[in-house]
Amino acid sequence: MERIIEVEKFSEESSFENSLRPRDWDEYIGQEKIKKNLKIFIEASKKRGEPLDHILFFGPPGLGKTTLSHIIASQMSTNIKITAAPMIEKSGDLAAILTNLEEGDILFIDEIHRLSPAIEEILYPAMEDFRLDIIIGSGPAAQTIKIDLPRFTLIGATTRAGMLSSPLRDRFGMHFRLQFYDPKELAHIVTNAAAKLGKEIDQKAALEIAKRSRGTPRIALRLLKRVRDFADVANEHMITLDRTKEALEALGVDEQGFDDLDLKLLRLLVEARGRPLGLSTIAAALSEDEGTIEDVIEPYLLANGYIERTARGRIATPKTYDLLKLKPTDTLF
Repeated sequence: MERIIEVEKFSEESSFENSLRPRDWDEYIGQEKIKKNLKIFIEASKKRGEPLDHILFFGPPGLGKTTLSHIIASQMSTNIKITAAPMIEKSGDLAAILTNLEEGDILFIDEIHRLSPAIEEILYPAMEDFRLDIIIGSGPAAQTIKIDLPRFTLIGATTRAGMLSSPLRDRFGMHFRLQFYDPKELAHIVTNAAAKLGKEIDQKAALEIAKRSRGTPRIALRLLKRVRDFADVANEHMITLDRTKEALEALGVDEQGFDDLDLKLLRLLVEARGRPLGLSTIAAALSEDEGTIEDVIEPYLLANGYIERTARGRIATPKTYDLLKLKPTDTLF
């Protein structure tokens, strides 16, 4: 069963999300420091008549990495080609993508840390010298052919920056870490999205959705869509606070934005009584993939102080005990 508060690992987005995507800096809410710096770098590049330097966005999924890339392409008045690292299986796949780029184009690669070492080796000269080195043949008869590429900008996005190889990371001229959004920013995003959907929303209702969205715009938009369904069935033109609470409770999303899986993880750590639990142990106990736990569930819990990650494993914090209304000496069973 799909979690209503889960975000995708890759950039496969619904038409709903695409229709609500901000088109320029004025529409894009949040990440103010990143926006300010990007505006300067874009303006400088346009004055010099050069493509932007390569950019690396990293942070939990759903915070706007793809959206920022679209806005950059719009501001640079250029095309953007989008792919995901798992889709680039062979060197020929990357060569086909690179040779089809035009001068100044932007290539966006999602989950770039998942590129194979062989693909990375081909990418290095393409990023540094805008040159593609292709080996034809094998053994003593092997020959290297060099193909000049148009100057392009590579934008890499990853949810796991630590897994990115150092040589690849060092070839990006700009690194930006996206932060979780605060409730006011998310409420603004929800209000704007509701207007695009032709639906009025009470400000208290927008803030309620924001508070339960784990600091993530994509989750906020998904919750808005579900709340809108409840309002439509009730023949209500305006989304009210009462209807919002009813919908979110029906979806199993509590006031902190936690669902059953989050609470199971927290209870599991509490039951360990201070003993650190490893990722594999947690994954087995929850019957979940390790990547889902590490990329989707943990970041928000870590950022908000509900769990700590130590060298030996994960442990619950006093904040978790407060949430579950327990003391460190209590047990759940």
